Amino acid sequence: MGVRTVVQLLGLTVFTLAAAEGTSGQQPAFERLPADVLDVVPPSAHVRGMPGAMRVQPPTCRSLPTADTRRRIVDVAVQEWGFFGFRVAPATSGGDDDAPEERRRRSRLPPAEAARLAPSIAGYWAVTPEGSWIVARQNDRWNGPDGIAARWNAPWSAAFVSWVMCEAGLGATTQFQRAIAHHSYIDQAIRARDGRAPQAAFVAYDAGEAAIAPGDLLCSSRRPVYRAIAERGRQMGVGARTHCDVVVQVDEARRRVLAIGGNVRGVVSLKLFPAVREAGRPLRVETGDDRRPIFAHLKLRAAPIDANALDTSPTIEASAGGG
Repeated sequence: MGVRTVVQLLGLTVFTLAAAEGTSGQQPAFERLPADVLDVVPPSAHVRGMPGAMRVQPPTCRSLPTADTRRRIVDVAVQEWGFFGFRVAPATSGGDDDAPEERRRRSRLPPAEAARLAPSIAGYWAVTPEGSWIVARQNDRWNGPDGIAARWNAPWSAAFVSWVMCEAGLGATTQFQRAIAHHSYIDQAIRARDGRAPQAAFVAYDAGEAAIAPGDLLCSSRRPVYRAIAERGRQMGVGARTHCDVVVQVDEARRRVLAIGGNVRGVVSLKLFPAVREAGRPLRVETGDDRRPIFAHLKLRAAPIDANALDTSPTIEASAGGG
């Protein structure tokens, strides 16, 4: 059925989990795979010290031809999803940077879990130009009254995507503009569409304009609300509340797309997006929330891989005992 191993792993389908309003879908965290199974340097390797005195050591990103990165993008993102406990969030969830304060309070992690995840989130920041001072500022939060349970002072969803691309092989900033805000690399993909960023790994399309494949990015907006890349194109370089998720599976039969994003309810989460098909056009993904529409599909300049890339990722195969 296309999600066989995920069904084995979670005990019930991701469709059921994602349909339940507010579900976290958390399972026991799955440790990252050994390098001989999946050659990924964990983000925690890029930080030193304990929370409250943590510092980053900016890594050297991998550099691979764009054509070789699609499979790695999926495998790296799925491994992080497992490390955060295979959580599932509703498709309407964006990054917590723009969530209501009440929901941000609800998504605060227990101290022990926050301590376990802190080095990884700091490692995501390490690949961004601002990572050092953001982690330094977070040390002040950790030394405050909330201790290790203090929420991150800066939203880290774009840092997560930046780290995935760094580790997947898009190390050159001409390929992917690592940043603390999604709109930086969205703008790069829009320039690529216009021929102004010939080395960029991603090209921007409107939702439903091009076929979606695992390894692509789906981006929503909140403030301002964009409904097409042309609207963003008129505000290039201006700050905006946006959020992007990494596509890991496309289910044409059920008209659903599965994607993984960071800082979704405070963790790395899987979302299941409903999609519609119009005559003669590819699937068009929707969030189900007019206040946060999918306005951009960033398509990787690489040949597609199997649509069921989530099922065949090393983490899922290992989690299900190779079944």
